[in-house]
Parts: sequence; structure tokens; C-alpha cells
Amino acid sequence: MATEIPPQVRDLLKKADLLPPTAIRIAATLRIADHIADGVRDPAGIAERAGAQRVPMERLLRYLATIDVLCETDDGGYDVTGTGALLRSGAGLREALDIDGLMGRGESATPFLLHTLRTGKSAYAGVHGREYWEDVNAEPVFREQLKALGHSGLAWEGERIVKEYPWSGVGHVVDVGGNKGQLLIALLSEFSHLRGTLVELPNLVELATEDFARAGLQDRCTAVVGDFFAELPAGADVYVLSGVLADWDDEDAVRILRRCAEACGTRGRILLADIDLVLDMPDPADQAAAELRTMATVPGIGRDVDGVKELAGRAGLDITWEGEASAIRSLLELTPRTGTAQAAPDGGA
Repeated sequence: MATEIPPQVRDLLKKADLLPPTAIRIAATLRIADHIADGVRDPAGIAERAGAQRVPMERLLRYLATIDVLCETDDGGYDVTGTGALLRSGAGLREALDIDGLMGRGESATPFLLHTLRTGKSAYAGVHGREYWEDVNAEPVFREQLKALGHSGLAWEGERIVKEYPWSGVGHVVDVGGNKGQLLIALLSEFSHLRGTLVELPNLVELATEDFARAGLQDRCTAVVGDFFAELPAGADVYVLSGVLADWDDEDAVRILRRCAEACGTRGRILLADIDLVLDMPDPADQAAAELRTMATVPGIGRDVDGVKELAGRAGLDITWEGEASAIRSLLELTPRTGTAQAAPDGGA
């Protein structure tokens, strides 16, 4: 006689089951709902269209039918349910769940959060061998997805960088890790005397170059491939770090600051415009889940202005100007202390 499983045990096992989300994401990645919509309903045909093996596909389809994503037809084929129809391209969910896409690839690290708990580093790097932004910027396939994903303007009070910092005495500004160059476009559009350089990874450099030309700024603004853990272009007046440190733990954040200090030399300054991105969702369960998902991709640490100042001190930097801090954004101008500009940036924090 089979032993009855207690309801609490059954409920916990159901919550811990990795198979439903895995199967749904595979269905999204292989465009199974699209193939069925095109009239291919038999397992062998779906497998061929999806570039998959027949027997594993048969098993996947049978399982998807048990969780109300597909339903079996009388002729041995499959159709999508109302739920499964949401996995068709353009319906809103397939692209987000695609394991080969930007969002799906990022979330693929979530089951490996144990790595983050034990090491403080992103689960994503533990799974894929390099950090999320480095990974998606190195692969040309993600270029168009990054183009669609990027903000068209400034976010998280980014306009304060343009309005509040004294730019009148600045000639050349380098935006380190500045995404598609939105901040530089805003700065150079506002201040005609400025020249700008964006330092980013390959895909974003290509996209920024297009945006600079579109804004008519190609003669005053350039984008170069670089890495803020490596040597940066030297000799600029100001090096901006806008929302960069928020994605990194303390050790790496100090390394980034030291690299900027090295590029500053004795005359340059760092404008640290960091963000304290505190999620504020109405449902506490949604907020807790979002925080964990984010941590799996980038092991960022929420820091208030005091935490940012502490990092600056550890990096050998003095505060020479300070804007008003808000709940989201802090603005600090930093300069290297005497003797620290040439210090080894990869040294101990």
C-alpha cells in the first residue's frame, strides 16, 4: 500500500520543483507555440522545426500538456492552450522567457544563487564564466536586443548630473560604463564647449556611435571599447561613473574607482553619480523575488551616500565637491590623494 504524502510535504515539493519553469522556458526558446501556429502540430515536425531531437521533444510536449501549456489533439498532435498562446512571438512573454535572449539568459542563473550566497559574487558569472554585461556585450547576437532594451533618455535622476555639477570649467569628459551614451548626449547638447568619450563594451560602443551621429555629435563625441577593470583613457578633465558601482560588490567597486584615479593623474577629477536602487513594490513577495533575481545576475549592494563615501576613502580619493543626496542618487566629485593616482589599481581593498 502506497504511503500517502502529507499535504505540507506535497506543497513544498511542488514549490521546489524546477521542471515547470524549465519546460516553459525551453518551449519559449524553441518557439514551440510559433511552430504550432504555423500548422506544425506533430512531435516529429515540431522537433524538426525547432532543431531538436524527436524523442526528447515528444517527452517535453507530453509534459507541457500536463501543465496546461499545450493540449493533445485526437490525431496525436498538439495545440496551444490559452496559456500556451502567450508563448507566441509578439504576445509579450516569449521574448522575456527565451533562454537565449537577454532577460532569459540573465535569469538562467537564478537556480545557482547558492554561489552568490557563499561567495558574494554573481551566480551568472559562476554559471557562464563571465559577468552578465561582459557576456551580452561580447556576443553580436545581443546587439539588437540591447538596442531595444536601452533607455532613450536619462533615468534614475540622471538629469541632476547635467544640471547640478559645475561643467563650465570642464573641457573633456569621459563617461566610464555609460551604456549607450545617453548622459554624454544630454551633456554635449546642453554645453557646447564639452567634448566627450564613452568607454564601454563592444555592442554598446556600436550602438552609442550610431546615437552620437543621430544627435549630430559625432565630431565632439566618440565611443571606445574599454573595460573599467583595465586601463582607461588618460588625460580627461572629468571621469563620470553614473550608476556603475551599484552593480558591483565593495571589492570590485574599489578596483573601478582606482582605475579611474589612475586615469585622472594629478589634474583630473571623478564625478561619482551612484544610485541606491531600492526596489519599492506594493507586494512584499514580488519585491523579495525581484531582489534575489537581480542578485543572481549582478551582485550589486545597495549603498547610501555614506557607503559610497567609504568606498571612495578606501580607493584613496578625497571629496572635493558634493551635491545634495536624494533617496536614489548621490553626487560626489573625487580627486586622488597625493601618491595614490599611480597606485596599483588591482591591489588589496
